[in-house]
Amino acid sequence: MTVGLLNYWVVVFLMMVGFYIVMASNNLIKKIVGLSLFQTSVFILYITMGKVSGGTAPILAAPGAVYSNPLPHVLILTAIVVGVATTALGMSLVIRIREAYGSIEEDEIQSMDSQG
Repeated sequence: MTVGLLNYWVVVFLMMVGFYIVMASNNLIKKIVGLSLFQTSVFILYITMGKVSGGTAPILAAPGAVYSNPLPHVLILTAIVVGVATTALGMSLVIRIREAYGSIEEDEIQSMDSQG
């Protein structure tokens, strides 16, 4: 029973690891990596839900044939491109923050801002 649900366990594990990294880490790069892990788990979840067992491609399918809906996979491809772009933007912001503050640790940056 649990073997059939293995992909869902992987999704939950990746989600929780990504969430933990975001919440527990003060390093900005680690936070971006955690968000990327969380995002990957969502991709896996949607791809898993979009797969139909025994389904074929909906190209010239016979009437009444079972087919897999390609829409979830297309949406995930778009989400992957957006995810890569936002990760690159986040990394470039971390580089700019490092140049301005000399650190990528959240606590040090906040203490520098509070000092004036």
